[in-house]
Amino acid sequence: MSRALDEEGRNLLFREARTHNVWLDRPVSDETLFELYDLMKWGPTSANCCPARILFLRTPEAKNRLIPALAPGNVEKTLHAPVTAIIGYDGKFYELLPKLFPHADARSWFVDTPELAEMTAKRNSSLQGAYFIMAARAVGLDCGPMSGFDQTKVDHEFFPAPKHTIEGDEFNQEYFPDSHVKTNFLCNLGYGDPTKLFPRSPRLDFDEACKLL
Repeated sequence: MSRALDEEGRNLLFREARTHNVWLDRPVSDETLFELYDLMKWGPTSANCCPARILFLRTPEAKNRLIPALAPGNVEKTLHAPVTAIIGYDGKFYELLPKLFPHADARSWFVDTPELAEMTAKRNSSLQGAYFIMAARAVGLDCGPMSGFDQTKVDHEFFPAPKHTIEGDEFNQEYFPDSHVKTNFLCNLGYGDPTKLFPRSPRLDFDEACKLL
């Protein structure tokens, strides 16, 4: 049932879509974020593992928790974006594979192979992050995906390891590197100001990036 997207749709998702750094004073509704996720979740991942975990930072309080982890050039754009999404990945995604991939014992492929689980989680959450950007554009949002942050600080602040009790005393493992979720990248969301866009950067031609064998 393959059907080609028309030129208007291709322009919306690719040719005319831009990375935005300056945002209009226009809020993003929770309903739009739900709509975004309900589109992106259908993108394929290996063994339907779906490792991406997303935090939508919508309030000044939540944004202020993120600011110390950002590179200086990313602070202002993040403070003014209506929403900043932390695209993370669950290193123990395989615990949900009995639900997500019930026709095989896929959990056993990963539970005792931490290197494979980490690689699979990061690769597939990156795929889901790309679907996230396309879905955001499809529901009318602009995006500003970002590197330029301290992953360890973001993970410690937003994905802390659980607290444990040892001999009756609570032991806070917040700063121990065994939390199941880690950050992949950040993405500002909102309605960008088209008057503040830089000239579009060039892209590689087919022959520069591709080979037919």
